[in-house]
Amino acid sequence: EIAAWEVGGVMYLGTNIGSLKTVKAMNTAFLAANPDLPPFITVDQEGGYVERLNVSNGFPETPSARDLAKKTDPDGATAVYSKMAKGLAELGFNVNFGPVADVDVNPANPVIGKFGRAYSADPMTVMQYDAAFINAHESAGVLTALKHFPGHGSSSTDSHEGFVDISDTWSESELTPYKLLLDHPDTVANVMVMVGHLYVGDHGDGAGVPSSLSRYWITDVLRGKLGFDGVVITDDMEMGAVRDHFELEDRIVRAVNAGVDILLFSNTARPRASIADDIRAMPMG
Repeated sequence: EIAAWEVGGVMYLGTNIGSLKTVKAMNTAFLAANPDLPPFITVDQEGGYVERLNVSNGFPETPSARDLAKKTDPDGATAVYSKMAKGLAELGFNVNFGPVADVDVNPANPVIGKFGRAYSADPMTVMQYDAAFINAHESAGVLTALKHFPGHGSSSTDSHEGFVDISDTWSESELTPYKLLLDHPDTVANVMVMVGHLYVGDHGDGAGVPSSLSRYWITDVLRGKLGFDGVVITDDMEMGAVRDHFELEDRIVRAVNAGVDILLFSNTARPRASIADDIRAMPMG
């Protein structure tokens, strides 16, 4: 399917990873399948709790965002992330789904704050460490993705598990890391933005429509107000926040109409080898 240009990329989760030797062999095969248009070979490798490659499979550990920001300055973070990015590149990865641009508004947040995935409660600090992550990966030839737009740091629930309403907790300050980074187009020239499944009340396309399916958030705010002209990718389209409220075809149509470029599917909710064929066969009204 990669050779036939029917699948644009693959994503590794922890369950996909055995030995690093096997990972490298698989990635080499993926890249060779279509050398004229190489697929995205992606992984979530933030450091800390969220890292698919770790000591259990022979990859060096990296601190969480919060711990790294406490231990070193952005220059020191660049050195840490350079080592990680070079390791990913050597294995054949060309996309790392990070850095987290969420502001640590709610330290008790069950998916961001709890696991130290945000660098700081200060948006400027978040931006500085995001830039360190981005620059280190770009030097290694690995693309990155700012996440989770427009901000998952203030939530009290987890979008993996179900609907996330941040209407009463979200503020404009959570857009600040994006604004600051997008003011430096050279830094974000090869950066995607990953849109989260987050509902922000009056800010959006109507009751119950999360940001990942929202033309307001993607086209009006991210593209229009913030001026982002790069690739927009969704968070996993099988997460509970969207899976439990929108049928598969509806999710796809809404996301594309909202301005998304890439739809991400983990194929974990109902795993099947035919997922790409199933999506292509949909009537898509």
